[in-house]
Amino acid sequence: MLPDLSLPMRHPAKRIRVIFAFVALALSLAPAAAEETPRVPSQVTSQVTSQVTWRMTTEYPENNISGIGLTTFAGRVAAHTNGFVTVANAFDNSLKINSGEMPRAALDGRIVGGDAFAGALSGVDPVLGLSTLPFLVQSAELARAINSRARPLYEKALAARGLKLLYLTIWPATGLWSERALEGADDLPKLNLRAYDSNSSEVMRAAGANAQFLPMDAALAGLKEHRLNAFLTSGDGGAGRKLWDFLPHFTAVNYAMPVSIAFVRNDAFAELPEPMQREVLAAAAETEQSQFALLAHRTTENYARMRDNGVRIVEPAPASLVAALRKAATPAIIAWETQAGAEAAAIVAWARQQ
Repeated sequence: MLPDLSLPMRHPAKRIRVIFAFVALALSLAPAAAEETPRVPSQVTSQVTSQVTWRMTTEYPENNISGIGLTTFAGRVAAHTNGFVTVANAFDNSLKINSGEMPRAALDGRIVGGDAFAGALSGVDPVLGLSTLPFLVQSAELARAINSRARPLYEKALAARGLKLLYLTIWPATGLWSERALEGADDLPKLNLRAYDSNSSEVMRAAGANAQFLPMDAALAGLKEHRLNAFLTSGDGGAGRKLWDFLPHFTAVNYAMPVSIAFVRNDAFAELPEPMQREVLAAAAETEQSQFALLAHRTTENYARMRDNGVRIVEPAPASLVAALRKAATPAIIAWETQAGAEAAAIVAWARQQ
């Protein structure tokens, strides 16, 4: 209760004492009021208490290229925003949310976002399956150029579903892990094979293999139960999962150089103050650049690790095997172009001319 300042003038000394008491009270309350005022983070401040936490996930281990991307992004976001935005990462599918389920999980609020293998997102929009098209690229630079051209299409496809693209990670080239050595096209019908998206499963079946699209966890279960004897994945994906325990042969068919896509919900991004949005995007751009730099020596490192664990690597792959896969790929690519639309098909046509 504030002091009554309407005391009669006939007691001036008492009135003065009351005024002094009011001033003292006001000064004592000022620090408390200041402490309750929210602090606005900026690049100028050296430390800011975390205000926003994004829960993100990947179905791959922390030492996989996808896991490295999320770790890098988390560090750069924290640095750029001085701790205003932090990322809490979950690796190795610990949340039981595989790549294909991540968009729905984000919209349901189970996560804010994640890093998803793009092939598994082709059910969301066919254009997101561009990077898994067979034999379209044979170099990291061409993969980067194609995905740069396709990025606006990726962004549009995700935005239509309430998601915002943050960065892309290009994976090392896909090969075939198998229980036995593959000597040529005649070995394809002997394979009970895990493919990594619906497109690749169609190609492998057309080439003669018994193939099915399975998320990584389901595929590993099939492998341990001896229902599968081959995997279509990169050295990176296989090394991270120690596929050499079951599949000691790797044939470098260079099927594709897929990408994984890191994204968050649109509304979570939009809730950030504009300066923080800019800093998050800067962190994402730096992560994408860092991931591409990592790719330059990733295959060499994977192959060394694989050989250390007893994997026999066949490179180049047998000519008849590659020829059979290329022949089987043509109808799948034509079907994809029809589904994905003219803009996406134009990117494929451009890539073929390079």
